[in-house]
Amino acid sequence: MTDRSLIDSLRQAQRDVDIGVVRDELAAVLRPGSIVHLCYPFEDLDGADGFTARALVPLAEAFPDLERRDLIVMDGVTKDGATWIGCCGHWTGTFARPFLDIPPTGHQAAMRFHEFYRVEDGQVVEMQVVWDIPELMVQAGAWPLAPGLGREWHVPGPATQDGLELGGRDRDRAAQSLALVGDMLVHLGKHATEGVAAMRLDTFWHPSMSWYGPSGIGTCRGVAGFRNWHQIPFLNGMPDRTSGTDAMGHLFADGDYVAFTAWPGMNMSVSDDGWLGIAPAGKRITMRTLDFWRCEGETIRENWVLIDLLDVHAQLGVDVFARLREFNKARLPFG
Repeated sequence: MTDRSLIDSLRQAQRDVDIGVVRDELAAVLRPGSIVHLCYPFEDLDGADGFTARALVPLAEAFPDLERRDLIVMDGVTKDGATWIGCCGHWTGTFARPFLDIPPTGHQAAMRFHEFYRVEDGQVVEMQVVWDIPELMVQAGAWPLAPGLGREWHVPGPATQDGLELGGRDRDRAAQSLALVGDMLVHLGKHATEGVAAMRLDTFWHPSMSWYGPSGIGTCRGVAGFRNWHQIPFLNGMPDRTSGTDAMGHLFADGDYVAFTAWPGMNMSVSDDGWLGIAPAGKRITMRTLDFWRCEGETIRENWVLIDLLDVHAQLGVDVFARLREFNKARLPFG
């Protein structure tokens, strides 16, 4: 039995969502008193009941044929001995009713999710979840802020189509993957003192790499695409950013796959050029980032990244939902 099999029944129940069944499956895996950390505007929710009532019920009301589609399911142990399960996929269905004031399209829509479950003694004791809510806004033509520089599209699963492999993955390979991603992250942090060359991007990343960022940033292809459409604007706007890979986060591997989760995982101040159209307020903020990498040989080929961008905007005093309601007054009777 693998650790990720702990949530098999829960995932199965979410393939064709029946809220009562899903709630019961959540209650079966979550230890009583556990907190679910969900992205803005939901924030911390009280276990299975809170997650179901405040998040899943509104989503299922907006998508009456709601279903879950996983792309990656993995598990591993961090250097501190903590066991984590990581899932990447999409919620999808017919967007029939408003969700968080996002106007429905009447067509099938998809919202990416990254989920992380911390396991102790056969039960989940913590969940960290980011939903790509801006992705729904973009599909509805209702994103009220600056467009992303990367490609907005339906983010695919692994090119190798092995993200749902349920057999035991090679633990030696997992250690190699973990070392590769860990070394890459260490070198990313060297830009502030040693310059861009110290990050050695061409060493760690495959020439045909894909970086699948959240809506509002988008997908970037190749090192040049990653630099142009994400990294340069990111570092120009937040040159003092620091990551919490060791102190604040959790890094674990499973075969070719590596995952990172933290709540939050980075801290920085928006200054200099600003970021995503946000004025450089100079205010210190934190950032929730949940990542998956797929290694291929001795380089990283694919990277799925979700950032709680709505939380970033909220910390800087930008009410995205208020802007959305103003932006879409002619489409829905918001009152």
